[in-house]
Amino acid sequence: MTIAQHRDRLDAQLAFVVEIDKLKRVIRRNTLIDGSRRENDAEHSWQLGVWALVMAEHAPEGTDIDRVVRMLLVHDIVEIDAGDTFIYDRVAVEAQEAAERAAADRIFGLLPSDQAGPLRELWDEFEARQTPEARYAKALDRLAPIMANHHNDGGTWALYKVTASQVLANVSIIEEGSPTLGAYAHDLVETSVLRGHLAR
Repeated sequence: MTIAQHRDRLDAQLAFVVEIDKLKRVIRRNTLIDGSRRENDAEHSWQLGVWALVMAEHAPEGTDIDRVVRMLLVHDIVEIDAGDTFIYDRVAVEAQEAAERAAADRIFGLLPSDQAGPLRELWDEFEARQTPEARYAKALDRLAPIMANHHNDGGTWALYKVTASQVLANVSIIEEGSPTLGAYAHDLVETSVLRGHLAR
C-alpha cells in the first residue's frame, strides 16, 4: 500500500469516526434509570455493550459474547440519519426499516470496504435476529427501556399511555434471546402493573 493509499484509508476511517459522533445527539424517548433526563443513543449503545459482558452467563450456551458486544456498539448507528423510532408508534415503525437500511448504506459506506462489510454484516445480523448472538443482543436492547420505566414509576409508559400487553409483546423478544432475562422482564412488568405504573 502506498503512502497515498494509507492516507486515503485513514481519511475514510476518520470520516466515519467524525460521523458517528452524531450518535451522541440522537435523543431517545426513555430516560436514564434515575429519571434525571432522556438518554442519547451513544449512552444506550455503550450501556448495552457492558450489560452483554456482565450478564453473559444468561446468554444461550455457546453465544459469542464478543460478537454480541460488537453488534451492540453498532446497532443504533443508523439512527444518526433515521432517528430514534418509538417502538409503540406503529406508523413510525412501518417506515423504520427502509430509512434505517438507507442509513446503513450511507454510514457504513464511509469506511474502507474491508471494514464497512463486516460492520454492516453485524448490523444486518442484529436486525434479522436469526443467530443466538443477535437474539441475545436484541433481548438486551428490549430490556433496557423496561428497566428504565420500571425504575421511573412508569416513565414513558405513563407518558404515552402504553399498556402491559404492549410491553409484554416485547418481553417475548427478550425471552427468545434469554429465557432468564425474559422471565425477569415479565416480573418487572407485573410489578409495575401492581404498583399502578403500567396500565393493564
